[in-house]
Amino acid sequence: APYIMYVEVLETDGHEPLPPRLLPPAPPAPHSPPIRHTKSEENLVPEWPALSLYSGLDDGDAGDCWSHDDEELTVSALSTSSCGSRESVAVGAGEVRRRLADATAAPPPNAFRHDPADPSATALKESWESKYARMRSSSPYGALSGWRLLGCIVKVGDDLRQEMLAAQLLRRLQAAWVAERVPLKLRPYEILCLDKECGLIQPVLNSVSLHQIKKQSGKSLRAWLELEHGPPNSEGFLRAQNNFVESAAAYALTSYLLQLKDRHNGNILLDSAGHIIHIDFGFIFSISPKNLGFESSPFKLTQEFVDVMDGENSDMFQYFKILILRGLIAARKHCDQIIHVVELMRMGDSAVSSFRARFHVGRTEPALAALVERLVRDALHSLSTRLYDNYQYYTNGIL
Repeated sequence: APYIMYVEVLETDGHEPLPPRLLPPAPPAPHSPPIRHTKSEENLVPEWPALSLYSGLDDGDAGDCWSHDDEELTVSALSTSSCGSRESVAVGAGEVRRRLADATAAPPPNAFRHDPADPSATALKESWESKYARMRSSSPYGALSGWRLLGCIVKVGDDLRQEMLAAQLLRRLQAAWVAERVPLKLRPYEILCLDKECGLIQPVLNSVSLHQIKKQSGKSLRAWLELEHGPPNSEGFLRAQNNFVESAAAYALTSYLLQLKDRHNGNILLDSAGHIIHIDFGFIFSISPKNLGFESSPFKLTQEFVDVMDGENSDMFQYFKILILRGLIAARKHCDQIIHVVELMRMGDSAVSSFRARFHVGRTEPALAALVERLVRDALHSLSTRLYDNYQYYTNGIL
């Protein structure tokens, strides 16, 4: 299964690699094990100045501050601000109170509880800004100006070339909509293939899956947005609702053009601003899970989505359909550039010709409007969507 990790990095101004500093072997102390306890701070080159978290401390000389025996460790040896000095540093009562308050601070509102079956939910619900500040304050290198925090998803056992193709197509579609000034919002992410069946994926920050929202809160999508952004007539909710509609229309049209499958609620995210974001593009064009070809809906549109838009007779639902129509008209103006990406990947003549046909280049705009009406109606009343969601619930526990 894929897992997410966060990595601390230190950026430098130079472009040359910095070799690690070689240290002479230290003689073992009497009555101590031969293993020498060190940390990676020894690899920092001595030319880097030791930066202090406290303005009153001297930088001193970057000595071997992580090589003490356990019995010799003091507060100063554990402090990130005393790496350049062997002298003991007193920590004031105010600093102790601050650290204790930070450690015992109440979780932010609407935080997810820890779930042993889904430990990532709590970490993903925490905002990136909060996570960045928390990890920097607890890092021994956090005071350095070049400190950065990077996240990545490690995925093994899947061919990520399909994901890379889908990411390129999403970028082409987004560029076409920007050029034609259509307010459709996609969120492509970076993918790095390391081998045939493994790679790294850029995580979508400040977002959780619809499955995690329903499992953690027990609320509908509409009720969750009201909880997060305020009552229906508030400015915060209206902004989130608008973001939801514009992103849902973008991914609905993208799902139709790319024939995106495996659209359960674990593969659809909602970010902190209300945008819908689809992930996991392993099944596109003629490929489907287990090659069953079960999902026949043009895209996923559930009653919960429509409820967020104030119902089928609302202005927001009409806006949703208008955006799909405008997006299709804009995309077909740039369809040659988009189709060229698929041709380069040698997906096969039938896949390319079917992809080209879904742009409906020869249809008039009234005919396209009728097509969009039919696609939305078929998606909303699709039996296969409900059956596939039930299948995912009973087999994988996805709500």
